[in-house]
Amino acid sequence: MKINRIITVTGKVQGVFYRGSAREQAALLGVWGEVMNKPDGSVLLIAEGEEEAVKALITWCHYGSPRAEVEEVRVEEGELQGYRDFSVKRF
Repeated sequence: MKINRIITVTGKVQGVFYRGSAREQAALLGVWGEVMNKPDGSVLLIAEGEEEAVKALITWCHYGSPRAEVEEVRVEEGELQGYRDFSVKRF
């Protein structure tokens, strides 16, 4: 079953290649959506795909890129949007 999750990650997650690493991980898992830095210093991901793949991406979010220092990962249910890729967005 396909699901959509809105994921907010806080900590030292900007300027540490978190978004690019998230895109690479999403591609490996077959997850589509987007990732962006937010003005408050957090990173927002919208992940869409098979439930197990999205859950695997959420697990990855707790660690992130090698230089990231993740403090918290919040997950909300979202509505399916029909993404066809996973892109890095600018705010």
